[in-house]
Amino acid sequence: MATSAGDKAEQAGDSASLEVFARGGLIAYGVVHLLIGWLALQIAWGTSASKSADPSGALRTVADHPFGQVLLWLVAVGLVALALWQASEAIWGYHNRDGAKRVRKQVTSTAKAVIYAALGFSAASVALSSGSSSSQSQQETTSGVLAWPAGHVIVVVTGLIIIGVGVAGVSKGVKKSFSEEIDTSSMPRAARKGVARLGQVGYIAKGVALVLVGGLLSYATLTFDPQEAPGLDGALQTILAQPFGRFLLTAVALGFLAFGLFAMLQSRYRRM
Repeated sequence: MATSAGDKAEQAGDSASLEVFARGGLIAYGVVHLLIGWLALQIAWGTSASKSADPSGALRTVADHPFGQVLLWLVAVGLVALALWQASEAIWGYHNRDGAKRVRKQVTSTAKAVIYAALGFSAASVALSSGSSSSQSQQETTSGVLAWPAGHVIVVVTGLIIIGVGVAGVSKGVKKSFSEEIDTSSMPRAARKGVARLGQVGYIAKGVALVLVGGLLSYATLTFDPQEAPGLDGALQTILAQPFGRFLLTAVALGFLAFGLFAMLQSRYRRM
């Protein structure tokens, strides 16, 4: 009976309908990054300060447009489906991998499932007009965790994990290891090179931003000032405050735009 239930659950994880929704989720994931990149460009060149260049700011940009609520619910459904697909991969996938490589893939899929689910929840919250900015939510969460026993250790470790994820993203971009996840054999050679370049630029830029987020979070915790623990928007503002910050932030923004386009292309060419 247990085996039968497990087989049915695995079949559900591999179902065609879930794949369709998950591919739609990749489009939604790409749109969120395109909007973050666009908002970051506006911040870099001083054309807008009304929205945060973080996921919640991107989602509020969607909400401000006609049919925005409907689009947000579509984004939420797609991202949740993407989370379910990654969860099924973590539980039942990678049977052809051995040892540490299989465990690494499962951990990565689990982390992605959590990220996609959180973004889906954020989209639903904004659709219901109950979402707060990612930076504000992070500060509230950080303050709460710091009150726990060993709370500072937990937050610093979390910051180090975020740094690790960022470094892994940069490495993935430099090595172009993301090419294992997509099948572009049907593309002309020039198009394949263009997709690879988008992936490289996108992963590296996003990785750099995550390293900065994790570093700022850990630093704020060690200096006992949780209100100085910014999210992605705060990290981008920190880049802007540096010498030549406008140009550095522009480069990061273009990287997010590249990652968004790459994610949308994955909806067509991702191996599932």
